[in-house]
Amino acid sequence: VIKKILRAAHHGEISQLMENRKAESSAHDQCLRLVEQHNLNLKLVDVEYQFDRKKITFFYTADERVDFRQLVKDLAAVFRTRIEMRQIGARDEARRIGGVGSCGQELCCTRFMEGFEPINTQYAKDQNLPINPSKLSGSCGKLKCCLRFEWDFYAESIKDFPTLGLPVELPNGIAAIVTNDILNRKVTLSFENGSIEILELAEVQSILAAMAEDSRRKTV
Repeated sequence: VIKKILRAAHHGEISQLMENRKAESSAHDQCLRLVEQHNLNLKLVDVEYQFDRKKITFFYTADERVDFRQLVKDLAAVFRTRIEMRQIGARDEARRIGGVGSCGQELCCTRFMEGFEPINTQYAKDQNLPINPSKLSGSCGKLKCCLRFEWDFYAESIKDFPTLGLPVELPNGIAAIVTNDILNRKVTLSFENGSIEILELAEVQSILAAMAEDSRRKTV
């Protein structure tokens, strides 16, 4: 989402922004030294100056509550501006640091995402992806956000497919549905002897419709 553009930045503003970036790097090092000096159990992730330098925000992660009151006093004495200590999670840490995902592209959270949505393994299951934590986890150590991107398509498409485990009467015997291939619109069926047969979804739907009609006639 592109925010509303008011006007082009003039040379002075661009220079100010560049100076802020340089100052942020120095502030990071200074804060890191103070964190070590106070023996605080936190990880400093990033530093961000407000454009007018009236506030500087230090982003950090921590596994437990941290008493950084003295740290804030020391930082205020050094930078003589408003200090904010903001705790962030693993996903926000990855977004601020940036990097490249297993797909070879820049991290989605850094490149274009405005926020995060809850992700769980059901998104992977609905897309027939193997539940392999190492492959499903992103740089942040959490489930990849991209599992959500195409889930709506799979959730809608699966409505066309038969239920897993449903028995299907085929010319060579009765087989149970074991896999639905949503992208290729194919259905995999397994016989009792362990043999496998893959059919087009339309063919399976036709067979099931005929079975339902035959069952209806027998009950009449």
